[in-house]
Amino acid sequence: MNTNSNLYIFIYSSVMVILVAATLSFTAISLQPLQDKNVEIEKKQNILASVGIEADANNAEAEYSKYITASFVVNSKGEKVEGIDAFKLNMAQEVSKAHDTRNLPIYICKKNDNQYFIIPLRGKGLWGPIWGYLALESDLNTIYGAVFDHKGETPGLGAEINQGWFQEPFLGKTIFNKDGNFVSITVHKGGKGSAAAAGDLEHGVDAISGGTITSKGLEAMISDCLTPYENYFKNQKK
Repeated sequence: MNTNSNLYIFIYSSVMVILVAATLSFTAISLQPLQDKNVEIEKKQNILASVGIEADANNAEAEYSKYITASFVVNSKGEKVEGIDAFKLNMAQEVSKAHDTRNLPIYICKKNDNQYFIIPLRGKGLWGPIWGYLALESDLNTIYGAVFDHKGETPGLGAEINQGWFQEPFLGKTIFNKDGNFVSITVHKGGKGSAAAAGDLEHGVDAISGGTITSKGLEAMISDCLTPYENYFKNQKK
């Protein structure tokens, strides 16, 4: 065949495209189990981090099995829902539903003879999704730990939600007021000291200076994700 002919070029190009596509598909399929496992391990690390347990890729599964003693799903009435794996629940899909139709995952952690309730969070930042985990003490009111992360927030601004200095002020804050009403957590615009200036020491934290939109998105995320759990929290307190 004439290697300079249009037919040869067409056949050669077609064969190369098929070979490259087949190779890429095979590689993607082969790596998928490994990728899924890495996602699972990272999720377990984040859940543990919300209760102050540091774990790496090597010991995350062992630490998770040691400290996370139960996980289950409830509905907006506070009733347990059978047949759904809390760990495998797609939070992006759940938060797109109305509050009263969501499946609500809960993780129970036992650490130093204390019990903590871990709630997953999912919301929107300035440029994309943000997520995290909030750990509540046994009173289902006081925040014991918090961990947040993002996909593409602005470096040095909104991206700082995954830094310890931003997450630590959430510890000790309460999501119910003295009358027993759910109030969530307010993120106050204005930077350092703004929550104190607003007189909101129990339920408020400072926003990130220059990252107001991401900070308020995080505030909305916490409120939106915790609100459907209100009946469960109140039922457990009784």
